[in-house]
Amino acid sequence: MTPMTVFIFPLRNALRLTVALTLAWSPVAAAETPLGADLDTLIAHAREHNPALVASRLDAAAARERVVSATALPDPRVEIELMDVTNAMNPGRPASLLPGEVGTTTLRVSQMLPFPGKRALRGEVAGALAEGAAADVLQTRIEIEAAIRRAYVAYFRAADQARILDETIALNESLEALALSRYGLGLTTQQDVLQVQGELTTLRIQAVELARMRAAAQASLNALLARAPNAPLAEPVALPMLPPPAVLASLVEQATQHAPVLARARSELLAAERNSALTYRDRYPDFGVSIANNRPRGGRDSWDVMFELNIPLQQASRRAREREAEYARGAAEARRDAAEHRLAGAVGESHAALEARRGQALLIRDSLLPQTEAGLASARAGYETGSVGFASVLAAQQRVLNARLALLEAEAEAALGAADLEQLLGTPL
Repeated sequence: MTPMTVFIFPLRNALRLTVALTLAWSPVAAAETPLGADLDTLIAHAREHNPALVASRLDAAAARERVVSATALPDPRVEIELMDVTNAMNPGRPASLLPGEVGTTTLRVSQMLPFPGKRALRGEVAGALAEGAAADVLQTRIEIEAAIRRAYVAYFRAADQARILDETIALNESLEALALSRYGLGLTTQQDVLQVQGELTTLRIQAVELARMRAAAQASLNALLARAPNAPLAEPVALPMLPPPAVLASLVEQATQHAPVLARARSELLAAERNSALTYRDRYPDFGVSIANNRPRGGRDSWDVMFELNIPLQQASRRAREREAEYARGAAEARRDAAEHRLAGAVGESHAALEARRGQALLIRDSLLPQTEAGLASARAGYETGSVGFASVLAAQQRVLNARLALLEAEAEAALGAADLEQLLGTPL
């Protein structure tokens, strides 16, 4: 091999390695990471693609545009009046409908003007309703995010239960091997082998049910993400972190300030108050202004100015509308008060549930689970020496399984409680 060949060979390899690394790291060659590993990416995806959230944003945009139309003046009117179309005042000329070919042509422009203050009140009513639509956007987003949290917790729960079950099956398989070994040596009965095999069959049946629950949770989560029910989802990594403990009074205050359901109730009350004021303003007349240009055939042009008023004579119907507006305002105020009380009660219930689940998880993790695991180790060691029966080993193993599942259940319920509480508050904990 010549020195030139020795030089070209490693250079060629280096070029191949460079091209391979470039393709591996290029955006085109990189595979899209499936959603599902963590909660934040799921929520970000839903904010962009969930159709219910898109619809609420469009509704809010439409409500904002109604503020402009509510404060606008009525469209002006343009009239053309043709007087003496038979030309009776102009002998010898035929009848006509053309401007300038009749006795007099009048061009009139009219504009109606609401009584001062009415346009501003209409704008305030529309603005309050637009604020309510904006609160609906926030409420829709919070509800969707809370639903995603619940679906993610269900997805994680099914996946983690399957993991715990797989580990338990592996443990029982080792117990089965131990029982078979001791049975082969004549140190135990066939009943022990059959018992552990029956336990294995029961666990595998539970694994099938967990697969169904996992698929259902995946379909529910994909529906919230506007994806196909069987779209791939990554393995969930962990449950959302629980917020630190908080004082109930501060949570109620936070909900009073930020909850979109209260913002909606307040905007409805403001709209009812402004609408009531507008109804009383209808006691005063609107008026109109007209300017007319008169062009008689064969004569000089002249200008007319006209003012008009509508006369508010229908007092019975007007008083009925005023009473209706007052009743609507009172009802909106009562609904706001009811919403505040319901929200405070719901915050108290969710706070109590969250703290109870937090305490349960702490006790299971720090006390019950270590105790059951120590009991299983002791029972297995006793079985190997012949001092403990096999039923005691299986019972100890079942206690470990129950404790692990109870810990997962308490942690999942605590995560659900945090999701419920955040939904009520309208802001992160």
